[in-house]
Amino acid sequence: MLKITDAVAIADDEFTERMVKASGPGGQHVNKTSNAVELRFDVGRSSLADDVKARLRRLSGSRLSNDDVLILFSQGSRSLEMNRQEARERLADLIRQALHRPKARRPTKPTKASKLRRLDSKTRRSGLKSMRGRPSKDD
Repeated sequence: MLKITDAVAIADDEFTERMVKASGPGGQHVNKTSNAVELRFDVGRSSLADDVKARLRRLSGSRLSNDDVLILFSQGSRSLEMNRQEARERLADLIRQALHRPKARRPTKPTKASKLRRLDSKTRRSGLKSMRGRPSKDD
């Protein structure tokens, strides 16, 4: 059971972990053992709400396959258990971000006073710039 928040948890049968050979730290030992973890989470078949699934798909980016499966790969540590924990924590972080519903933007209109201030400053600036030119022959 992967605990996301107090109210949300993902059952172990909703994601699969596969141990693969990793590149990186470990010396000759890394060639003999499978200590990298590939975690696969099927977003479409998960128990998450539809709006959370949609946000998770958007957040996943290139980690989401065409089959609607989120693939996370962890090989940062020499330890299989630490790589497993890291992959699970990354999945939990993504789901936590997807659970957060963004605040809806309410469009506002500028006030009349702010419109007048903007036009007044434009008039002043225009006057300053017009004074920079060469004097005409009339002056």
